[in-house]
Amino acid sequence: MTADEQRAVTRRYDRVAPLYDLYEAPMEWLGGLRRLRRHLVSQARGRVLEVGVGTGKNLEFYPPDVDLTAVDVSPRMMARARRRAARLELRPRLVEADVHHLPFPDDTFDTTLATAVFCSVADPVAGLEELRRVTRPGGRILLLEHVRPTNPLLGLIADLVTPVTRRLFGFRANRRTEENVVAARIEPTTVLRRGIWREIVGRPAKAPVADEPSP
Repeated sequence: MTADEQRAVTRRYDRVAPLYDLYEAPMEWLGGLRRLRRHLVSQARGRVLEVGVGTGKNLEFYPPDVDLTAVDVSPRMMARARRRAARLELRPRLVEADVHHLPFPDDTFDTTLATAVFCSVADPVAGLEELRRVTRPGGRILLLEHVRPTNPLLGLIADLVTPVTRRLFGFRANRRTEENVVAARIEPTTVLRRGIWREIVGRPAKAPVADEPSP
């Protein structure tokens, strides 16, 4: 069922790709999302993986010395990211891939990053587990995600509108990403809460110690 749901989400993002930047412009400029993304992305270091690169809006914010790989599941969004990278004279490795099944070995990246991605991933915990898997021990996981409002009334409204936002745009308005991060064995080191937005800096949690065999 997860694979079917993700394929449906991918089709929706393919459909909205030509208008995606215009659709998000009010949130980017009036809602402060661009500033939040810049703050998060500027923290990337070393060998970096961005999942859900979309149309490439984060590309301009990376420090110049990072070694960047970026993936997205939507071919049409990825095509726009390639054009943006060319305009910016950047040469990231852009790979069409699903965050549920990242095509990289364990412990590959110093930094892994996503902005407004896990609201649309079909199985967010599985996707976050993949992010943890490819992050080296001691590396950092940088996330910027909108979450279900903590206000009871606004939370109920988010629950009610989520079937509509999922069907039309591909995202869920009521994701509990902080809880999902912990469930995926990512240890948050910093969580900044700004309204419905969460900037989460984390690291791969240590594997649980196996029980000693019984005598």
